[in-house]
Amino acid sequence: MKAVILAAGKGTRMKALTHTLPKPMLKVQGKPILEHILGGLLSAGIREVFIVTGYRAETIEGHFQDGARWGARIAYGRQAVQNGTGKAPEAAREFVGTDPFLLTYGDILVRPDTYARMTARFAEDKFAGLVTVTVGEDVTKGAVNFFDESFCLTRLVEKPTAAQLEELRCQGLLRAGQTVWYNAGIYVFQPVVFEFTARLTPSPRGEYELTDAINGMVREGLKVAGMAIEGRWVDVRDPGVLEQLEGALENHENNAP
Repeated sequence: MKAVILAAGKGTRMKALTHTLPKPMLKVQGKPILEHILGGLLSAGIREVFIVTGYRAETIEGHFQDGARWGARIAYGRQAVQNGTGKAPEAAREFVGTDPFLLTYGDILVRPDTYARMTARFAEDKFAGLVTVTVGEDVTKGAVNFFDESFCLTRLVEKPTAAQLEELRCQGLLRAGQTVWYNAGIYVFQPVVFEFTARLTPSPRGEYELTDAINGMVREGLKVAGMAIEGRWVDVRDPGVLEQLEGALENHENNAP
């Protein structure tokens, strides 16, 4: 299996911290966020990695180079226009070829064993994709996911509005006491996903959404597995989160089962 990391954005919510660095290169416990992600991928046996760069691309490319220092093979592609998560992975299409690939945003930190759990879950059946989910997050800032009895995806709703949430309650999809699954931003796909990203049209937010492509896969009968994140899941979205990580990450790693 290969891996694709989306690291093209500036991270404007980081304010002055990203004036000279792209957000994935901000350091946590002395290492760039991207380096933590790479370490987890390597621990899962994934050594072929493609990084989609954009803002300050040369900083990422200069740090990781060809990946030999880490025993990996790293390639790059630049997303000239940041027009949404649906188009960003297409830069890696040639690199992916006919292989399945793990896709992650470059600002999501999880326990290193998460990636191995993902590849194992993906191997359980003839899945076209896999989505990871977590709990306790505000779904209006991400996506809410729904699953069947086999924990396969039936539908997801990107950044639902208050009206959409109410409609989901009326449909019985959101019920009191029921787990609400928040999209965790790490996936596994077969290359068939590119057929669906190619068809995307801009969402009401004016962006090409990866989640729209995933919904398209489900509508056409392709099986997309779900997997709940265990332990740490952190979206390094702003300086406050970064500051908390500086003190907390080491303890999480030391205490992880």
